[in-house]
Amino acid sequence: RWFLSQESFLFKYRLEKIADSSSSGGQGALRRFLNENDLRFEIVPDDEKLKVKPFLLQIPIHRGGGGGGNSSNSDSNTLSKLPSPSEVSSTTYFKIHFSEAADLISKRQCYVSKGYAYVPLPKIVSIITARFRMNLSKSLAKASRVFGQVTNEYNPIAPLLDNMNAQYTGKEYDGKESHLNDGEYELTASNIESYASSMPLCMSQLHNGLKQDSKLRHHGRLQYGLFLKGAGMSMEESLIFFQQHFTKIMSSEKFQKEYTYNIRHMYGKEGKRTSYSAYNCTKIIMGSAPNGGDHHGCPYKHYGNEHLSSLLNKLHIGTPGDRDEIVNLKRGGHFNLACQKHFKVTHPNVESIRELNTGGVGDHPNAWYA
Repeated sequence: RWFLSQESFLFKYRLEKIADSSSSGGQGALRRFLNENDLRFEIVPDDEKLKVKPFLLQIPIHRGGGGGGNSSNSDSNTLSKLPSPSEVSSTTYFKIHFSEAADLISKRQCYVSKGYAYVPLPKIVSIITARFRMNLSKSLAKASRVFGQVTNEYNPIAPLLDNMNAQYTGKEYDGKESHLNDGEYELTASNIESYASSMPLCMSQLHNGLKQDSKLRHHGRLQYGLFLKGAGMSMEESLIFFQQHFTKIMSSEKFQKEYTYNIRHMYGKEGKRTSYSAYNCTKIIMGSAPNGGDHHGCPYKHYGNEHLSSLLNKLHIGTPGDRDEIVNLKRGGHFNLACQKHFKVTHPNVESIRELNTGGVGDHPNAWYA
């Protein structure tokens, strides 16, 4: 369901971009999309359109219209205004069976008569998205049915297929290439507090939890410790940083005995001497959920809606509208997009800096520092 929702959301987002460009470009881009993908809908002829024109004048043409309410945003007002007679005459309308237009009908964004919905071209996005979701759902169900057969017949690739949903194919952050490795930007135990306000929410929660409890449990230490390593903190500084906090509630001897080994192990200095990379978002989202006293995990995945809303308000993340959008994305299961929105509202000018690549934000916490 998560994959289906994500893919449908992304498909709708891209199609809406085409529709929005069509609204200012003579609807040509959206028409080309329909033709190139052989999407056929019954077009309402001019004589029939003339008969129902009084009703069509009561339905906004462009996406975002209908449902009542006035927006303070000028673009939203443009999208929600009622059309003029000339706009209705120049706009292509499709005659869609009402069963395919349930979403538009529920929002009063189309005219319905004798079992058919009259849908203007810009709003055909809703119909196409519904078809895309239905076809993708059928394909996924079919793939699920044959999955076991494929893994049984092709044993060499069975482990890969079984773990495919947990694979991360983006950049690995092991601390070797971080721009915080040296010089004035070197991440240390003494300056980490100055960077904490720019951390992704999952890591700022771990940082604050460490300050609050003077300790992190196993999963929290791994998630936060590897994040700091990936951001460029050296093993020596990591030992100093955690010792400064842990020894507020325990002796230095106990810290050395019980926790030093684990930190050295993360850096490949103990055990199999494997240098571990920081956790990506998929691993955090699909990992063990936090219990009472834990601070690890993904807030967008593991927090309740009210808890997340209260936290965003407390941290003064963006505007009230920004915070509502983040919570709505979380509510819809779009955890990665919620994180991306958080990044954008806290770094409003980042897209104007050409040298910065923020493509990994929402896929890996360390992309906030990449």
